[in-house]
Amino acid sequence: MKERSEKTRVYLDFVIRMISASGALLGLVFLIWILAVVLLRGIASIDWAFFTELPAPPGMGGGGLANAILGTLIITVLATLLSVPFGLLAGIYLSEFGGQSKFAQSIRFFTNILMGTPSIIIGIFVYTLLVRPIGHFSGYAGAVALAILMLPLVARTTEDMLQLVPSALRESALALGMPRWKVTLNVVFRASKKGLITGIMLAVARISGETAPLLFTALNSPYWPENFARPTANLTVTIFNYAMSPYADWQQLAWGASFLITFTVLITTIGVRYLVRDKHVK
Repeated sequence: MKERSEKTRVYLDFVIRMISASGALLGLVFLIWILAVVLLRGIASIDWAFFTELPAPPGMGGGGLANAILGTLIITVLATLLSVPFGLLAGIYLSEFGGQSKFAQSIRFFTNILMGTPSIIIGIFVYTLLVRPIGHFSGYAGAVALAILMLPLVARTTEDMLQLVPSALRESALALGMPRWKVTLNVVFRASKKGLITGIMLAVARISGETAPLLFTALNSPYWPENFARPTANLTVTIFNYAMSPYADWQQLAWGASFLITFTVLITTIGVRYLVRDKHVK
């Protein structure tokens, strides 16, 4: 194999660095552009009524999306409670116990397939499994659909984060006589908590903007979410419906809902990363 000269290697290194920096800069420009548009067009809808009142009929000013905000919060919390425990357990098994066994490889294979499945397919699956047999849409079905979307993300993130913990740390704890489950919970989990929390928050951020699965499961409602066994108001389907409507006041509320989701996810992600940062690293 012919070796490249030092001048050629330096030149290639410079070119690759420039291409990488250009790609990062291009992505950053589009991100700032999207955030600026959502901010400028959505901030005008944000007032006290937006968080406390039900939607007004089309053509009538005022009103808010309080029912959709509450419905989205409850659906997201239910989906998180359903998926995070199972995702963490699956990740622990794959990282600490499964190794390269056929069963663990099978779980990784199906997890990867599930991660690549379009969200609308998950929505149709839950519609066939829960909505159609019951005979009506429900908030519970929406939470199940979002939980299925979160599960593979949490599982693979947990496995990746636990595998980053040095083996010497596990072996030292085991050498002191600690049982394996205590080593996993008290040593490995503690060492990887930053990555685990970040992964869970990214999974929550992923489902917070999902519309397609909720169209087939929770649908939407103009009323308060008093009964989750019935169609439930949520922000993403409301954005879809209002943005497609011919009414200017509904379109403005859709921009406000987009602003709320976007900046809530952004602030939550930044806040969590700040709280779990390594304070000893400067």
